[in-house]
Amino acid sequence: MIEIGEDGVARCPWAGGPGPMRDYHDTEWGVPIHGEAAYLERMTLEAFQSGLSWAIILRKRPGFRAAFAGFDAEAIAAYDDADVARLMDDPGIVRNRRKIEAAITNARATLDLREHSGLEELVLGFVPEEPPAPATASEWLTSSPESVALAKALKRSGFAFVGPTTMYALMQAVGLFDPHLTGCFRRTTGGPVSAP
Repeated sequence: MIEIGEDGVARCPWAGGPGPMRDYHDTEWGVPIHGEAAYLERMTLEAFQSGLSWAIILRKRPGFRAAFAGFDAEAIAAYDDADVARLMDDPGIVRNRRKIEAAITNARATLDLREHSGLEELVLGFVPEEPPAPATASEWLTSSPESVALAKALKRSGFAFVGPTTMYALMQAVGLFDPHLTGCFRRTTGGPVSAP
């Protein structure tokens, strides 16, 4: 169900009141991104969010950007055990060894993809032919045939922590389709959302 904010604007219910969650909903969620670092950042953040609130990830986003070298794949791919230990002591990020190690693995896999299509092109190959058009939050999916296929393709390419649910969240976040509810002011015709 759509929520009408104190500003009179209809939004997806998770957008909440004024603050980072609403700002993310209004300006970023579902908006197409470009470039390897942008895709690697979103993939990394979605993996770290698994089992946690997105509000935590947004609050720690500057810390993630600093800890992971602005999501420069070459820099992250060079991280070693000492870097993992350093990151496990970094209060600016979510300190989960498996997720930290997955971020490094995924940076290395991203470099390997440069010889082929690249990370961005690989992800964009899974745009759904029939984008969802949920009217209520209960109609939001947590995975799709496309997210299952994307997860499999990434795993074949050496990526970790890229399950179908996490990849569906990535697809929503990076605008492979319009994830907003049909009554939300950000909803378009079902394709990518443009910047406001």
